[in-house]
Amino acid sequence: MNSLKLTASAVAIAAVSASAAAARDQVQVAGSSTVLPYASIVAEAFGENFDFPTPVVESGGSSAGLKRFCEGVGENTIDIANASRAIREKEIAACADAGVTDIMEVRIGYDGIVFASQLNGPEFTAFEPSDWFLALAAQVPNEAGEIVANPNQTWADVNGDLPAENIMTFIPGTKHGTREVFEEKVLMQGCEDTGALEAFQASGMDEDAAEKACMAVRTDGKSIDIDGDYTETLARIDSNPNGVGVFGLAFYENNTDKLKVATMSGIEPSTETIASGEYPVSRPLFFYIKKAHIGVVPGLQEFADFFISDDMAGPDGPLAAYGLVSDPELAQTQEAVANGVTMGSGS
Repeated sequence: MNSLKLTASAVAIAAVSASAAAARDQVQVAGSSTVLPYASIVAEAFGENFDFPTPVVESGGSSAGLKRFCEGVGENTIDIANASRAIREKEIAACADAGVTDIMEVRIGYDGIVFASQLNGPEFTAFEPSDWFLALAAQVPNEAGEIVANPNQTWADVNGDLPAENIMTFIPGTKHGTREVFEEKVLMQGCEDTGALEAFQASGMDEDAAEKACMAVRTDGKSIDIDGDYTETLARIDSNPNGVGVFGLAFYENNTDKLKVATMSGIEPSTETIASGEYPVSRPLFFYIKKAHIGVVPGLQEFADFFISDDMAGPDGPLAAYGLVSDPELAQTQEAVANGVTMGSGS
């Protein structure tokens, strides 16, 4: 492959339709909506440049994709699960129970979680983790240190520097890997910063219960879980002038004609601030390969190699152009994939 062909379809963000699969000689991929556009770009380019069918790429969320991945080995199960978080121990155990014992973890690069609102809406341009905790927590401590249902109704109730607009947020549903990162890096951080974690423990909660309270989201309509992908979140923002949504950086950067982004802890999200680690809400992106399918499903090894090649995932490749922050350790990842290295084995 001396000359990589990238047609207009190769950079389309739409997933390859599952109905296109006529036979099981196609690589099958499912999972994270954050990784979806990257996997779709690679799948289209792979179909253009290799003598294998274009892989089938579906979304559904990290948890849903890993659940399907762990259903077993064989032609009726997917080959790759995309994830915007690392696979959990309980998922590895579920995989093992179903006979999926050799799993290859592949880090494709990095992304940031951003907080964006209507371009011409209220000035939601600067947030702290404490703002989001105080806006969305199910319970908060009052001035007397008592744990009460969250009374905050507007962003100004949370922080006087924010607009006096009713709180209306659209956050990833629990099946999305983005939700876990949001809980841990925003809600949990805000809980600590406000002293709420200490107050929860002082009220009699043990450490686990206090941490769960920090990440429990109110259910009174101020926060709406989005189970679909970022296009659904964007549609909600379009219909709600005061709404604030949680997006991946790449999606935001491809919709700057509709959205404005806020800083977090004074740092503006960008590929540069994420690559440097300066932006506080960033995460690695992964896909997981069922090693037992390599050599059985035509093109699986070649697709995996191509995905993390310099041509695709390097700093000058189409994934970086779409918004992926290239992994500085990409060469080591390429070597591991080429050698079939599995999790926990080193080989």
